[in-house]
Amino acid sequence: METTQNTGAATEAPKKKSYTFVIILAVLVIVGGTWGYTKYNHGLHHEETDDAQIDANISPVIPRISGYITEIKVKDNQLVHKGDTLIVLDNRDQIIKLEQAEANLYASQGNLVVANATTTASVATGSTYVANVEVAEAQIEQAKVSVWRANQDFARYENLIKDHSITQQEYEQALATKQTAERQLQVLISQKNAAQRQAKAATSQTAATSRQTGVVNATIKARQADIDNAKLNLSYTIITAPTDGHVSKVNAQLGQYLQAGQSLFSIIANTQPWVVANFKETQLTKMKLGQEVKVHIDAYPDHVFDAKVASFSPATGARFALLPPDNASGNFVKVVQRLPVRIEFKEVKDEFIQRLRPGMNVFVDVELN
Repeated sequence: METTQNTGAATEAPKKKSYTFVIILAVLVIVGGTWGYTKYNHGLHHEETDDAQIDANISPVIPRISGYITEIKVKDNQLVHKGDTLIVLDNRDQIIKLEQAEANLYASQGNLVVANATTTASVATGSTYVANVEVAEAQIEQAKVSVWRANQDFARYENLIKDHSITQQEYEQALATKQTAERQLQVLISQKNAAQRQAKAATSQTAATSRQTGVVNATIKARQADIDNAKLNLSYTIITAPTDGHVSKVNAQLGQYLQAGQSLFSIIANTQPWVVANFKETQLTKMKLGQEVKVHIDAYPDHVFDAKVASFSPATGARFALLPPDNASGNFVKVVQRLPVRIEFKEVKDEFIQRLRPGMNVFVDVELN
């Protein structure tokens, strides 16, 4: 029996070899090779980076004057339109300053009326003195005629008195008439000189009052500028939205005192967003403006955005850092730099674009021509 069992075991057929491992290995090699070739071929015609984010226009809300907050009319993340009221400041100080400026303007306008009246009076007075000079000149001419006649009469009487043809009384009367005419001429000349001095003084006074009018006019312009400035400051007590967009977190409280130039919050404008991709400098060799770009956003992984290369930054990102590296300091270590590249979307009406927010992570794939 034992002999029979051993003979049966010896005659059993050998086991078949398994090819499963070989097949799996072959499939992996083929798939890996295909994937590697695809990636290699893709790398020859594409440049990629995940160091990219969504960017958009962000407008800061900054008060132009100092003051206390009396009203806050917006909330976090609220949609606002350009010109909408965001914050109202206490305007009582500005109203008082405006009233003071208006009162100063009214006073200056009154001074102008007085200056104009003074100028008019000075002109009238000067005209009177000029007329007096002309009258005096006419009277002098008449007095000269009288003096000439008196001298002629006196000369005749002087000859007659020598011949005793006239009385001494008649001679003395002719002499008196001559002397009176000469004195009258001197008086008129003195009056003319006085009138000329008065006319000159009146002319100087008129010029002075005219200059005073110019000074008052300049003062009025300055007071008007004060009013305009007061009105402008009064308008600044109402802080409005500089553009359409969404409000960020509102860092303001009722009663808070704001300093001029203090940043309160921002408004993310409802304009077309774009992508800022930071490519390594070694990736820029074949990149050009206008090249096609495929944009993948982490928030919407199933949607591919079509875009294009719009512009290249004039300097690397490190140059714009708060503390840019200084390779001349002796601590030089070569580091591959990155250059920001602006990428703009093509489909401006894409509904997904309206959902994009600055700072979202992006993966970009540039198709090299």
